[in-house]
Amino acid sequence: MFTNILVALDGSTVSRQALIETVDLARLMNARMHAVHVMETVASALNTRDRPIGMDTLELYSLLEKEGKNILDEAKKYCADNGITVTPHLTQGDAGTEIISVSEQEKCDLIVVGSYGKSGFNRLFLGSVSSFVVKNTKVSTMVVRA
Repeated sequence: MFTNILVALDGSTVSRQALIETVDLARLMNARMHAVHVMETVASALNTRDRPIGMDTLELYSLLEKEGKNILDEAKKYCADNGITVTPHLTQGDAGTEIISVSEQEKCDLIVVGSYGKSGFNRLFLGSVSSFVVKNTKVSTMVVRA
């Protein structure tokens, strides 16, 4: 039985499904719930097609932070609508590393991740975030498919 669950969210369809399944698990197991969104600034800065021409680093950071807060706010609303309290975490860095770090800081006993998400560049060159988490965490991991 799990008592402290972390779900990783990136705004993709599959991360939304991971949220839905995590809420169901948290309710069933009467577990605490955490949600993390990682601002992957390096990968996002390299992906110029997603940002307006002339956008500087501060503007990019602000845009990524706003997007992350919106994703976590939507998760909080979904959780509240389903009778679950969630603790949000907005971090910056490598997604896989940050997800594991938050799970360790919060002493989570289950991490829930989507099978794929928005980080196409990283998956193409470095392997997927979900694979990284599964291979490098010490706790159980559930990979959700959409």
